[in-house]
Amino acid sequence: MKTKITEMLGIKYPIFCSGMSWIATPELVAAVSNAGGCGILATGVSTVEQTREAVRRTKQLTDKPFAANLTLYFPGAQKNAQVLFDEKVPIINYALGKGDWIVKAVHAYGGKVIATVTTHKHALAAQRDGADALIVTGYEAAGHGGAITSMVLIPAIADELKIPVIAAGGIADGRGFAAAIALGAEGISMGTRFMNTVESPCHENMKKLCVQKEIYDTIYTDKVDGLPARFMKSKASMSKRRLNPLSALFNSRKIAAILGLPWGKLFLGIILSGYQKAVMMARMAIGFEAFQVGTINGDNEKGVLPLGQIGGIIKDTPTVAEAIDRIVA
Repeated sequence: MKTKITEMLGIKYPIFCSGMSWIATPELVAAVSNAGGCGILATGVSTVEQTREAVRRTKQLTDKPFAANLTLYFPGAQKNAQVLFDEKVPIINYALGKGDWIVKAVHAYGGKVIATVTTHKHALAAQRDGADALIVTGYEAAGHGGAITSMVLIPAIADELKIPVIAAGGIADGRGFAAAIALGAEGISMGTRFMNTVESPCHENMKKLCVQKEIYDTIYTDKVDGLPARFMKSKASMSKRRLNPLSALFNSRKIAAILGLPWGKLFLGIILSGYQKAVMMARMAIGFEAFQVGTINGDNEKGVLPLGQIGGIIKDTPTVAEAIDRIVA
């Protein structure tokens, strides 16, 4: 199977595993790459030491190309970026920020850069900044998808850009793959499908719930971590609690602990950033905790699980290789 993406990256199939926090671990990433796709290692909630260890572990598990992601609005993203540059990770995937400095550093050692976007504005900005390709994420997707459906967003952006597009949102099988290619994409990225595989570290309770849920059992809300995102419906994801900047005082400690950053410096930055940023950071801390409780502990009352609408047609938990083989077939 050849597309512009397979030729650019040297992979067998243009099938990517999204860089899901707490889920896209070295084991899952390597399984996807070994099966002919490309896994994207999650670094957003990792310390510098954890990121370096994860990259080296991934290299031990696969000799195939893999990627690592950077969520640029997360505290500590620049330090994690330097680790990825030092380790010469073959492909860097970034989101939620300006990536020209990433492109410069990665191209210097011969790597490739893929930006994740949800709008024309950000797609065009990433192209200007030198990104080699884009992951275009539609409304159906788990996590921080866009406000426009994949059926509309993917062809609209593909028509206007010169760099290749990878489709994300609402894809879990060969039908979705074929549809994405027909819409102008050169590959696909899947989160929910790979979340529910044998190699995924996501809690078995959440995998079972994914199989049981229907396409109507998700919610798109900004109440979890401050940004619009899609989750499995649960008490936590449907909460409408209000926050104020004072909440950032307590919750910023959680962020600092997770990311291994000095709390005082992080808190001062939050306070100086103004009301809206302080509230967002407070929500982010609650979101971090809720993600972890949901994905790792399997608690669908106190925790949340990013889940795409496509979860409603996923009815089993195959190995990664089985999932990819089915799609290709």
